[in-house]
Amino acid sequence: MANLVESRDLRLGYGSNAMCPCPDFTVGAGDYLSIVGPNGTGKTTLLKCIAGLLKPRGGTLTLAPGLADGGIGYLPQQGPLQRDFPASVREVVQSGCQALRGLRPFYTRAERLRAADAMERLGVAELAKRCYHELSGGQRQRVLLARAICGECRLLLLDEPTTGLDPEATEDFYRLLHGINFGGVAVVMVSHNLDGALQDATHILTLGAHASFERRTGNA
Repeated sequence: MANLVESRDLRLGYGSNAMCPCPDFTVGAGDYLSIVGPNGTGKTTLLKCIAGLLKPRGGTLTLAPGLADGGIGYLPQQGPLQRDFPASVREVVQSGCQALRGLRPFYTRAERLRAADAMERLGVAELAKRCYHELSGGQRQRVLLARAICGECRLLLLDEPTTGLDPEATEDFYRLLHGINFGGVAVVMVSHNLDGALQDATHILTLGAHASFERRTGNA
């Protein structure tokens, strides 16, 4: 399988809610896919299906071999409980290696080095001992990005990652994301911030009444 993700005849739903059919789409290595559309069309549900947290109502969603075993970094929407999580920055970032750690009670030296490298790349190494809930919104998103790429990440899923950030922090976040994508990690992002979501996108997946999947020729 050449692509990281392939979707065919996918039907989404959550609980008793049935959503519009999803267009067929693919995500290749290094792609940057932005998912857009009105509320209630299944954007978050689709991300959860790719992450393996939900099953689609129908159709097929195929992942590249090994991708589900630590190759996906997932940055969900942040609620109050996540923002107030009582852990240090280092602990939060290291938790991104849990898929690699399996049932082992402790992280290996290699996994601790992965976390340290991710914190350096995202500019939060000096915050390692700080409590996560004490950080600003922009700092928390940097930490969560570091957590998401801490494992053997080949695909990064993000759900409304700039919600609540001021314009400067939002611009900083997209710059960091561009660097991660440029380094070869595929990005799939849901966002209502169309300017930010589309500036680096190679592909657009639109859900809802005008559903479509298209390549952006300017960024391909």
